[in-house]
Amino acid sequence: MLVLGGYGAVGATITGALGARFGRRVLCAGRNVVTARETAAAAGARAVRLDLAERDAVVHALDQYRVTAVVLAVEPPDAGLARTCLERGVHVVDVGASPELLAGVERLGPLAERRAATAVLSVGLAPGLTNVLARRAHDELGGADRVDLTVLLGAGERHGADAVRWTLAGLAAPRGTARRARVALPGYGRRTAHPFPFSDQHTLRRTLGVADVTTRLCLDSATLTAVLFGLRSTGLARVTRRPRVLRAFTGALTRVHVGGDGFAVRAEAVRGPWHATYAVTGHAQSRITGLVAARVTEQLLTGRLPAGVHHLDQLPAFADLPERLAPHDVRLWHHCPA
Repeated sequence: MLVLGGYGAVGATITGALGARFGRRVLCAGRNVVTARETAAAAGARAVRLDLAERDAVVHALDQYRVTAVVLAVEPPDAGLARTCLERGVHVVDVGASPELLAGVERLGPLAERRAATAVLSVGLAPGLTNVLARRAHDELGGADRVDLTVLLGAGERHGADAVRWTLAGLAAPRGTARRARVALPGYGRRTAHPFPFSDQHTLRRTLGVADVTTRLCLDSATLTAVLFGLRSTGLARVTRRPRVLRAFTGALTRVHVGGDGFAVRAEAVRGPWHATYAVTGHAQSRITGLVAARVTEQLLTGRLPAGVHHLDQLPAFADLPERLAPHDVRLWHHCPA
């Protein structure tokens, strides 16, 4: 199996977890072969230099190493790589969070079924565990009119540059009609969370059949939350669309560590006067995202998942994923006391 971006903040956890189970069957891949070798050596895996921009080299690696599954711990520019994998009957696990890219991979479902291959999308914390919690809350009510998701991330965690760039892009995205809200989060009290374009609010409309889904974001540092979303309200966040400005902002934010590494995600389903709410809390969201991706990949290799393209919440095999993460200091809450 091939882990693209296998030494990043998320990828290193994936490589480590899969390497502990499958050893040298795991390939840690990326542009920096020195870092890839260091990560692979620690995991008992192998390393290979690969650049997503060099599509022919990626295709050659799939064939040369007889890859059975590809884990995308970095986001490709389009759905072309997923298509290449599925055409070869190679499974895909994608931790990406771009709504447009995920929609593109969704359209490859018939191809995946013909090739007896499986692609699992929305694999991580958000999207990922948020989708699973939303499914639980939705099913508890027998359907929902509205689903509200809230994500709190630790500002003190060392997030990778890709994650920071993605966050800045989200701040610069056009604002919808949803408003900020005060939300009770276990262990954090009531926090002000702001609408943010996470992909789960788009995909859940299709997988749950709920037209009204909103995801909101806050950080454990209320001060940094106010600063970031203040940039949005002043219009300064749009300046980060310029490459040089984006690089400067990214460099600055990767050096900011004013909070902790805790996280909380909450899903509330509403049907008329009834509410159902679930939440998950823990530490080191990048590590948890990596562990979720590793568990999905292990399940894929058992051959027990159906062919086609699926989001995490569409696969009953992962309905109890929050409980299975309990040994990693992940706690599931129902009704979510603050």
